[in-house]
Amino acid sequence: MQTLNQKFLLLLLVCLALNSACHPLCAAEKLPNVVLIYVDDLGYGDVGCYGATKLQTPNIDRIAREGRRFTDAHSASAVCTPSRYALITGEYPVRAHGGQGVWRPLQPTSGLIIDTNTLTIGKVFKNKGYATACLGKWHLGFKQGANDWQVPLRPGPLDLGFDHYFGVPLVNSYSPYVYVEDDTIVGYDPADPLVFGGKPPSPTPTFPPEASQKSGNRFGGALEAHKIYDDQKTGTLLTERAVDWIGKNKDNPFFLYFATTNIHHPFTPSPRFKGTSDCGLYGDFIHELDWMVGEILQSLEDNGLSENTLVIFTSDNGGMLNRGGRDAIKAGHRINGDLLGFKFGIWEGGHRIPFIAKWPGKIEAGSQSDQLICQVDLLATFMALTGQDMSSLSGKDSINLLPALTDNPTSPVRDELLLAPFKQPNLAIRKGKWMYIGARGSGGFTGSKPNQHAWGGPGAVAFAGSINSDIDNGQIKKNAPRAQLYNLEEDLSQTTNVYRDHPEVVEEMEALLDAYRPKKTAAPSKASPKPVS
Repeated sequence: MQTLNQKFLLLLLVCLALNSACHPLCAAEKLPNVVLIYVDDLGYGDVGCYGATKLQTPNIDRIAREGRRFTDAHSASAVCTPSRYALITGEYPVRAHGGQGVWRPLQPTSGLIIDTNTLTIGKVFKNKGYATACLGKWHLGFKQGANDWQVPLRPGPLDLGFDHYFGVPLVNSYSPYVYVEDDTIVGYDPADPLVFGGKPPSPTPTFPPEASQKSGNRFGGALEAHKIYDDQKTGTLLTERAVDWIGKNKDNPFFLYFATTNIHHPFTPSPRFKGTSDCGLYGDFIHELDWMVGEILQSLEDNGLSENTLVIFTSDNGGMLNRGGRDAIKAGHRINGDLLGFKFGIWEGGHRIPFIAKWPGKIEAGSQSDQLICQVDLLATFMALTGQDMSSLSGKDSINLLPALTDNPTSPVRDELLLAPFKQPNLAIRKGKWMYIGARGSGGFTGSKPNQHAWGGPGAVAFAGSINSDIDNGQIKKNAPRAQLYNLEEDLSQTTNVYRDHPEVVEEMEALLDAYRPKKTAAPSKASPKPVS
């Protein structure tokens, strides 16, 4: 006969066992691998499972079929560098540079803009003994102060929690057109260093106008390194590197941050993908991207890793209305679906992006979530995933999204979200169904002519088949409200600015936004550099 103490002990053990079974990571389970596929400039409408019909993305769609597709996911900014800053640090881009914020793409001579002492997603995994790698586009700077591009390129990715880095150091549309591995330039020759402003500029491949803009080389020297760089082989090269790295690290937990150059302009798919879509080079580049995703998924299967690997697929911002984007729209493709706006701007098309995740047995297959989430939240999510102390997140803007991934919470996991465009006055705040933008227009590119690379904003709205109550004939109306308020629950396409209809909401949202605004603004340079795009 059991004593009272024995019965109590037995009950306690049963409760502990049940609790462990319900937790995403019980003590007996092996730590999951994580593959984060971070795509460049992929719009909300650029994937089959989000409505694309002029191209096919079977491998990306497979992630949705075997996992969860989010409909209200956002990059923290409509611009590449700020979005990556938020992803890596778990901090809004307005926190960068001592609170002045990072708003535009980084220039080639910029040093590393992330403090090496801060917690990053790389360090989160390193702290649990993971192997970590960043493969692909970096665009967050190297070295302290100005980057002179002399090796070693430190600090850099290796100082932010990554064991290994290989990829494009800036962006595929802007020099230097070389690859970087760890802290050196691939093909580096100390007798022929890479020189910013060096004359003559070193040769690099060029492409016809329909591929969209690739800026001229601003670097001289490093001739061997420049010979190795090949735009049309970059996607294949990065994929081969990823597959190889997965195979070498299959016996221990790993984190792979795979940041593709697809589908940023210039649109330079491998020749075998050209002509395979119904929307030009834009769609062909997405076809190459889908192949890349398929190769990574196959590598996980081949190494017996699929069942214990969380795969996340998302984009750094919305689709851009460059030459490739315009040609795709003319062909009937909607790069950002029915959303208003484009990359760089604060309307939904600039930052509402595809976000898909699969983790067999943990994330419900074929499911959809309408939870408001942001990439800034992945740092806290990865801490929770690996069972780490969340108290160290003090000062971060990151929120644990694990319940939204593995469960179906009835209440919001995130109450509000700060969203940044290219231009600071258009900083915006989202709360529930309300989206408040602190100024008129998109705050993005405002080129006024359809042939301009930087065409965007009010002038491009009609071209994409959108309408907005503040816009008439490609211009902001003179009597338009000074700011914007949208009810996204009723008007996801942002056709009607209801700023004047809800003064009490405007007052609340303005106060909320003001708490995030940078309090000091540095005087703009008279020689402000042309933005990298």
